[in-house]
Amino acid sequence: MLEKKLLLDHYDKVKKFVAVACSKDYDIELMSGKYVVNAKSIMGVFSLDLTRPVTMVAHCEMVADIMRQIKPFIFEEE
Repeated sequence: MLEKKLLLDHYDKVKKFVAVACSKDYDIELMSGKYVVNAKSIMGVFSLDLTRPVTMVAHCEMVADIMRQIKPFIFEEE
């Protein structure tokens, strides 16, 4: 399992992230506060408060592949 904070604050970022999520054969969720949505659902992702970082949980064994693909979306705290 992999858990990372992501910042999806622009339409293009959401579109690209959902495309990455859809290419995976395992479950990926996004969490914002008490809400949890399927990361493969663009409507679900847009229902979250995207002005703040969201938490991604990917239920996978091999994390190197998805880490490489989500690198542009990872939220780096200052």
